[in-house]
Amino acid sequence: MKRSRPPSRTRPSARTGSRPRSRSRSRSLNVRALVALAVMAASVAIALTMPVRLGLDLRGGTQIVLETKSTDTTKADREATDRTVEVLRGRIDALGVAEPTIVRSGENRVVVELPGVQDPKQAADVLGRTAQLTVHSVLGPAENPADAAEGKTEAAKDGERVLPDESGQSLRLKDATLTGQDVKGADARFDQQGGAGWHVTVDFKDSGSDRWAQVTGEAACNPAGDPKRRVAIVLDNKIISSPQVDPSVACGAGITGGSTQITGSFDDAEARELALLVKGGALPVPVETIEQRTIGATLGDEAINAGAWAAVIGTALTALFIIVVYRLMGALATVALLCYGLISYAALAAVGATLTLPGLAGFVLAIGMAVDANVLVFERAREEQAARTRPSTRSALTAGFRSAFSAIADSNITTLIAAALLFFLASGPVKGFGVTLGIGVLASMVSALVITRVLAEFAASRPAVFRRPRITGISSTGPVRDALLRRNPFLMRRPRRWLAASLVVLVVAGSGILVRGLNFGIEFTGGRLIEYSTATQVDPERARDALADAGFPRAVVQSSGDGDLTVRTEELTDAEAATVTKAVAELGGETEKVRDELIGPSLGEELRRDALIALGLALAAQLAYLAARFRLLFGTAAVGALAHDVVILVGVFAWLGKPIDGVFLAALLTVIGYSVNDSVVLFDRVRELLGKERKTPFDRLTNDAILQTLPRTVNTGMGAVLILASLAVLADDSLTDFALALLIGVVVGTYSSVFTASPLAVELHGRDAGTRPARRGGGKGRGTARPGKPDRQTPASRTERQEVP
Repeated sequence: MKRSRPPSRTRPSARTGSRPRSRSRSRSLNVRALVALAVMAASVAIALTMPVRLGLDLRGGTQIVLETKSTDTTKADREATDRTVEVLRGRIDALGVAEPTIVRSGENRVVVELPGVQDPKQAADVLGRTAQLTVHSVLGPAENPADAAEGKTEAAKDGERVLPDESGQSLRLKDATLTGQDVKGADARFDQQGGAGWHVTVDFKDSGSDRWAQVTGEAACNPAGDPKRRVAIVLDNKIISSPQVDPSVACGAGITGGSTQITGSFDDAEARELALLVKGGALPVPVETIEQRTIGATLGDEAINAGAWAAVIGTALTALFIIVVYRLMGALATVALLCYGLISYAALAAVGATLTLPGLAGFVLAIGMAVDANVLVFERAREEQAARTRPSTRSALTAGFRSAFSAIADSNITTLIAAALLFFLASGPVKGFGVTLGIGVLASMVSALVITRVLAEFAASRPAVFRRPRITGISSTGPVRDALLRRNPFLMRRPRRWLAASLVVLVVAGSGILVRGLNFGIEFTGGRLIEYSTATQVDPERARDALADAGFPRAVVQSSGDGDLTVRTEELTDAEAATVTKAVAELGGETEKVRDELIGPSLGEELRRDALIALGLALAAQLAYLAARFRLLFGTAAVGALAHDVVILVGVFAWLGKPIDGVFLAALLTVIGYSVNDSVVLFDRVRELLGKERKTPFDRLTNDAILQTLPRTVNTGMGAVLILASLAVLADDSLTDFALALLIGVVVGTYSSVFTASPLAVELHGRDAGTRPARRGGGKGRGTARPGKPDRQTPASRTERQEVP
């Protein structure tokens, strides 16, 4: 039979035509391989030479946010804030803090980071003082000393003022003769010979030296003991020294030499601080501390270890899952995931980003997003193989990458929108989460579209793999898809029932907002939060009673971590915070302050406003992008599902009494970006089917799209759940709520993309068409009536084959 068959005339031409295509594929593979090698080589070089800078919440230290305030003479604008930064930099350098960071943030804010500083009181006092130094001639005792005794400054004619001296006596002072701008330098010294103790030596510039001689010469014209023979040195409207001019100084001659001494009852710390303030110069405008965070070094080390273990175990579980599902392709995707980790780390180091604790969580979370792209590609390759339109595994993979690209790009862009909003509107460590999330998304695309593709196409072209296609993991459609093909359920037959079910869940969860209310964290309310580690575990009720007796009846006390205690109150002074610490120490023995956060009321109000703006912008940006990329109908349905997810997530946290803080805001915006991915993939398939089957009713097309994309939804959801479960169990206590919020978001988002967004799109399409969706019997074995053809059954496998070109 074989010998009698005439030779085919098309076979030589097919071979001839296949050679250019083969060479083209080989060249494309070589180019991608070179790009992948270049990216990996650069990543290795950067990772070995440029370490990532850790945030204070990971290495321990203090962060202080100062806000400049306008005065009657100087406006707190960008220029004044820049001059303030330079003065503060000089003060910080004199404190001897290793690797400090001081930068302007916005128009009138300064962010100061002091690594290793666990007691920020001294630093805050030094940074917050205006240090306006002036020197005045004394005109005599004040006629009405009561105001000065109470600490009031009374302005008089010709710039005169009344201030109490060191002993409390009120003095009338002439207008300032010298200011801090006349000071050349200052040093703290100890007088061992004279027994005067610690004092501060002040050196004046040339012009200041002449004026100093003038003011002391005028004072020397008064008899000894007369208050007019004194010279008052004032710092921030407080007389810090008012010495008598020595009797040896002649009238009119004054003290020459350009230097003087400020004496008083100083210890070494006070003398050094005063010298630092005088030498550093005055701030051009006053500053106010609006935020202060202190993280213990031990807490930072524990957070790094816990985050690292969560990343390792989460990645291992995710890798095991995709290897079981996709076999050889899953193993190659795991290699690409490891490359993703290296690329992300190198990118963080290259851009000089600071890795914070929420940023570390974003780094881990992006692993699940990297899996998402791989799953999309492999599922599309499975469809190509099942349709029998591709002769080999490699050609199926090539078609899979090509077909999945638009869905991968759209889903990652929506996540990048959320990351950008976090970067521009969030503050503190949460801003670092936006940076790492954005870098992770970009790195995941490189990992999936370049590295995974190079490895997968190279492996698929090997003869051993070509002869055993089952080991690739994409030669069959998988058990989930097979079950759907057998049953072929018509889920969108009654879309309003799904919308009603979603509404019930929405009302039950959302009622928690009205019944329980929202437990806002100090970022949004202002106040102070202090976390203690005690030698013996302290019962929160006992601590609450002890703090009430100490004068803090409204303090909120909670257990946190492994026996730690968290105290949240209204805004406290450092003295009041010390009282709180003492009360806790009396109950728990040896007590260590592992975290201390202070948020001013003005900043809390601003952060609340920014949170609402970020939430509104996130929904609006997703609607605008999806409407431009797809259709307004799809964008409206997807954003409606997102609003559904947001209300449910906030409501569940209200029922659980969990804090609504900056970390929760990061989780909420991430859920918006992440949960829309499922809707994007689904609507991308609906759009594809609309272009091929224009006569098929919209509800049936939507149903087919759900069945075809459901395996991807299940597999990517599992990858995200494994990562987030590892974070929830192993990560730092502050990230537990973050991981819980994302877990809820992933589950609710997966549900809403199928049973909220899809039914909403069907209903909106029916209204646009002027009629309700057709009611047809769906279920198992039900098909669609086509014009000119008898009604017949159309299995899902047939639909799937029609989809692939």
